[in-house]
Amino acid sequence: MTQETRPKRPSGPPLDERITAALVGAAVGDALGGPVEGYSPDQIAERHGGRVHGIVGPWNGDDWRTARPIAPYHKGDGHVTDDTLMTHALIRVYATVRDHLDAYAIVGHLVPDLMTTPRWIPELESEALLLHRVFLAEKWLVARLHYGHVDPREAGVGNIVNCGAAMYMAPVGLVNAANPPAAYAEALDIAGAHQSSYGREAAGVFAAAVAAACTPGATPDSVVAACLSLAKDGTRAAIEQVCEVAAHHTDFESALRPLRQAVTPYDTVGPDYRNPSLGARRPSRLHSIEELPIALGMLLVSRGDYRHAVLGAVNYGRDCDSIATMAGAIAGALGSPPPEDWSKRVAEASRLDLWQPARTLTEVTQEIFANDVQRRRTHEQAFTELGADPCSA
Repeated sequence: MTQETRPKRPSGPPLDERITAALVGAAVGDALGGPVEGYSPDQIAERHGGRVHGIVGPWNGDDWRTARPIAPYHKGDGHVTDDTLMTHALIRVYATVRDHLDAYAIVGHLVPDLMTTPRWIPELESEALLLHRVFLAEKWLVARLHYGHVDPREAGVGNIVNCGAAMYMAPVGLVNAANPPAAYAEALDIAGAHQSSYGREAAGVFAAAVAAACTPGATPDSVVAACLSLAKDGTRAAIEQVCEVAAHHTDFESALRPLRQAVTPYDTVGPDYRNPSLGARRPSRLHSIEELPIALGMLLVSRGDYRHAVLGAVNYGRDCDSIATMAGAIAGALGSPPPEDWSKRVAEASRLDLWQPARTLTEVTQEIFANDVQRRRTHEQAFTELGADPCSA
């Protein structure tokens, strides 16, 4: 084998390790953020006697089941939330289809998964349908697609605009590793069944961020650049503003308030996360979800270090389980895995194998890539037969 034909050594971790670090990293971030979701940095510090530095218990202690009747969930003690459960559900869809997905895959496979198969739900401490754990914006999928028979490509119209679709799009970025435009397009198609406006846009951009992080030699700056090259409207503006501020910080403590100030003009929820403003979560070309820009900001602040990025996301508060899910996925895809002790504790507490979905998605990703290569070659042959040289450009 000549030097020219010898396979190059991977620049950074190989794909299987990136997929594992991204998916396990997302789940661990989710579990760390869950118990402090909805609160401010000051409230979190007061409740925990300082910043959170690892796995903590429920905010309301033993009263977790009754303290907030609308959300009777055991958030804390290493339990993953619906972010991870939906991510694993989407991986099951990929494992069934074994090809790229679209909105019709959601109605054909994801919705039945939500409705028909009881699974262990860590926050309920019992087996239940995933439908019984997901929140209102995700129950929308069943109402619109199964009962309403709405065209899945536009079923997301009318739903509240939030991070519901974006939070489980990491697998789309991994399937399209090192190809952010393809990840963006596929996620937009999938998310059309769930979200509209800047909620759908965030799903596309988050998938693109994960794909960009898998590119050999990728850095936090190159991930942000890839996002800005694809993002539209308020989502692009919010990412740009937050990341400009983040570039001036190297510690999440100093960045907490500046990042919140930077994203505030684009956030519709308002200062009190648990009491949204009247304009909250409505479609708009001027606004953005809060979670993705902040996750990217923490990625920059941490210089891509998993622990630092995720702890920054967790201590930011508000929707911090989703912020930490996104930051953890991107940092993991860049090659910074979650601490092993955190991963083991979350897996044990949640009673979930966090590594099996990664093995499954790695296998499926390889199959999809092989199919993509064959489809591309078929197209090239047809293009050549039309009298054009596909290599002339």
